[in-house]
Amino acid sequence: MARAVWNGHISFGLIQIPVELHSAERRTDIHFHMIDSRNQARVRYERVNEETGEEVPWDEIVKGYEYEDGRYVLLEDEEFKRVAPEVTKTVELSGFVEAATIEPIYFEKPYYLVPGKKGDKPYMLLRESLRRSGKAGVASVVIRTRQYLALVLPRGPALMLTLLRFAQELREADEFRFPEGSLSDYKITGKEVAMAEQLIESMTEDWDPAQYKDEYRAALLAFIEKKAKSAGKTGRRQRVEPEEPPAASADVIDLMELLKRSMNKKKTGGGSESRSSPRRKKAR
Repeated sequence: MARAVWNGHISFGLIQIPVELHSAERRTDIHFHMIDSRNQARVRYERVNEETGEEVPWDEIVKGYEYEDGRYVLLEDEEFKRVAPEVTKTVELSGFVEAATIEPIYFEKPYYLVPGKKGDKPYMLLRESLRRSGKAGVASVVIRTRQYLALVLPRGPALMLTLLRFAQELREADEFRFPEGSLSDYKITGKEVAMAEQLIESMTEDWDPAQYKDEYRAALLAFIEKKAKSAGKTGRRQRVEPEEPPAASADVIDLMELLKRSMNKKKTGGGSESRSSPRRKKAR
């Protein structure tokens, strides 16, 4: 099992639940190295003192906050922990809210809360109480050197801790221009609305995240493999042209025509499917 981010506890009133915090993400990013194209050697970064030009060893590097131009307060790792030691290893539940009222824009990153030694009973008590009530615990948690707002929610047999964005981290919608007014202002007819709703209904299915694949990652890996084979054992740079996607039509087509074509395509089973299993119609 992956190493825990930290070991601590959930504070729930007077109840203390020992837990381990584990990331619920599995990163599948494709990683690239910086390469000198002339001889395919790796390009290395150096930690250089901007005044002396000398490389700085890792054990001499500390974090610094610039409080005036060119003047810094230096902080060691241990000093970050001493700032608020009582919250660094605690998921402090300060209250509870209806889980369904939290807007998706606030969600940031999921973690599993795994019960520690002798923690099964209070863990299950909290998990089932949240499940039956439909509530989520609002928590404050420190991960590494940053404090986060978070929710504690049940998911199957687990309690999840989901980091939230603070309100000040979100941009307000009034910073942008969005269409306002009535549908008639944009010459959208009732028939177009009805057709759009019909199309949405015909495409409605049960949510199954396993059906959705990262098509770009798969295509990129396939292209890398193709390019690697073309280079052969020589390791020379080879130019391989990626397949061009079909060009978009420049014709102006009205909404109703597009909706009708979409409906016909759906009825005839046309178009490409990126999922591995057939769609299941949502139960009524």
